[in-house]
Amino acid sequence: MTSMTHDGPQITGGVDTHGLTHHAAVIDTVGRHLADREFPATIRGYRDLLEWMRAHGALVAVGVEGTGAYGAELARVLTAAGVAVVDVDRPDRKTRRTKGKSDPIDAYAAATAVLSGRATGIPKSRDGVVEAVRVLRIARRSAAKARTQTMNQIRAMLVSAPALLREQVAALDRAMLMRTLARLRPGDDLSRPLAATRASLRRLARRHQTLDAEIAELDSEIGPLVRQAAPALLELFGVGPETAGQLLASAGDNPERMRSESAFAHLAGVAPIPASSGRTHRHRLNRGGDRAANNALHTIVLIRMRFDASTRTYVERRTKEGLSKKDIKRCIKRFVAREVYRALTKTPTGQITQTNLTSAA
Repeated sequence: MTSMTHDGPQITGGVDTHGLTHHAAVIDTVGRHLADREFPATIRGYRDLLEWMRAHGALVAVGVEGTGAYGAELARVLTAAGVAVVDVDRPDRKTRRTKGKSDPIDAYAAATAVLSGRATGIPKSRDGVVEAVRVLRIARRSAAKARTQTMNQIRAMLVSAPALLREQVAALDRAMLMRTLARLRPGDDLSRPLAATRASLRRLARRHQTLDAEIAELDSEIGPLVRQAAPALLELFGVGPETAGQLLASAGDNPERMRSESAFAHLAGVAPIPASSGRTHRHRLNRGGDRAANNALHTIVLIRMRFDASTRTYVERRTKEGLSKKDIKRCIKRFVAREVYRALTKTPTGQITQTNLTSAA
């Protein structure tokens, strides 16, 4: 590859990413369109894209669409080369109706979003332990979903199963039920409903056992990685490997990209939104953000409301003040988000108290 100069006027790049190709564009400091070109979505293509951009001047930053999907590897390559990468949202429908839709238009729009300051998000680096946790959790979540589906199918089949079979397993707990069903002997004549039901239940039970073993194996792999990535996070009351893994995946390997705990609260959808009108002044729950992270925080809040004495005292006090249960959960979620952010960014986390719970309200 021929070397190209990095000197010249300052330029900003933008990339519209796709599965097989990426379309790149460059603009100058006043937003004038300089050039655009398509590159293959390969390692060689990413390097050619970078050299092509630098051939037009001093590259200040590159806005990339889809840094968590098609643009993930491109973002890694650009970052490794010392280029500032900015995560750019795809244009909304209103913008596309007024300005049209094409790869060059989207690439120029990404560059313009960076230059104007409208896009400022730092993408996840996706190059460390947290990324390993994230991809392993995908397999675990899929296995857990399949196991639940299998269990539902077993229970549904037992409802209409012949009474002889149904009564045989009626009083068994789940573990014993799976072992009993996995040992069923349907016989050779599957034309009889009882034999066919036994054969089907045996297969479902063995599938359930296989999924149980797969989930246990994944837990044994994910647990040490979570402890390695954020031991302080696991020390928080109500935080277990599952919720910690999700919060880590949402924050990424570079949680410092979130400039404050307020930014993390917005990411997790727990920053209260003003909902005032007239003489009524109130806030409501945020329905946006990363819903998986929000669900993890919700799980932590439920555990604390049930088992943590300080949290239960806080709930009682706020209930007497007339606050609804939903608003109380919002307040506690916001406090937990503050604790989690400090743990993720290695800032010492204090114990929960009435004073700092009140400050979260």
